[in-house]
Amino acid sequence: MKIEEIHEKGNAVLNEVGKAIVGKEEVLKLILTTILADGHVLLEDLPGLAKTLMAKSFAKALGVQFTRVQFTPDLLPSDILGVSVFNQKTLEFEFRKGPVFTNVLLADEINRAPPKTQSALLEAMQERQVTVEGNTYVLPKPFIVIATQNPIEQEGTYPLPEAQLDRFLVRLRVGYPTKAEEIEILRRRMARKKEDVDIQTILSAEQVVEMQRAIEDVYVSDAILEYITDIVTATREDKREIEIGASPRGSLALLKLSRAYAALEGRDYVIPDDVKAVAVPALSHRLILKRELWYTKVSQESIMEKLLGKVPVPKFE
Repeated sequence: MKIEEIHEKGNAVLNEVGKAIVGKEEVLKLILTTILADGHVLLEDLPGLAKTLMAKSFAKALGVQFTRVQFTPDLLPSDILGVSVFNQKTLEFEFRKGPVFTNVLLADEINRAPPKTQSALLEAMQERQVTVEGNTYVLPKPFIVIATQNPIEQEGTYPLPEAQLDRFLVRLRVGYPTKAEEIEILRRRMARKKEDVDIQTILSAEQVVEMQRAIEDVYVSDAILEYITDIVTATREDKREIEIGASPRGSLALLKLSRAYAALEGRDYVIPDDVKAVAVPALSHRLILKRELWYTKVSQESIMEKLLGKVPVPKFE
């Protein structure tokens, strides 16, 4: 698939999802960028901000299989991965696949489940496969996890371990709509006379995979590679506010996302603005702040934005 097609079809998907989601254009674009980069999305914000609706709308517009799992304190790993059941006719155990065998898995309120259940997704998210009782099962393509979570300070939640946070390509915050956007939400609800929003299917699972493969052909210059490395290195050298900076996985995340972002913009090459557009959501959740900052209003995002402003931007012609 050519870059021009990615730009055209990608914008068609965004326009379709925009029928359900009022405003939040940049958030929607970053979600689609992550999907094209073959990564997973963590949506962290307060309840009722359309996080679940975003995931469902993207799955419908992309024409892929969608499965939703509501994470609760009593959810077991087998409830996600699947379980072996004894067949009395064949006298053998048969593996019955769980909801993880899908294209888009919505892990709703993922931090309400205990760590044992959260960790059940680690292999699936990284290797795109599931191992149960010594047998390995490959997941379908594409496979994207879109997880939602309430802020950690909410009651009844378990903080995601750093290893699992690192599996998400981006962490996004939706935020409240403006007054004008909220009025538009109410108007649209009155106009359609039902809760559900009709989303047209634009792509298919095969086309999404083609788009993901085409991203690999987007050109990245040595200057951009150096810029990416400088940004990640800056997170490791800031010893005043950051305890542990981003790992090389953060550099790879920037590379993948900036190429996908450039393709959505209709370019077959990456410019510094592409890197800057994805740097904060790609790296902020990979930073571990100093202990004394845990109870302040300083966020990982604000520190990342400050670091991004300090790193020299390469000249690009």
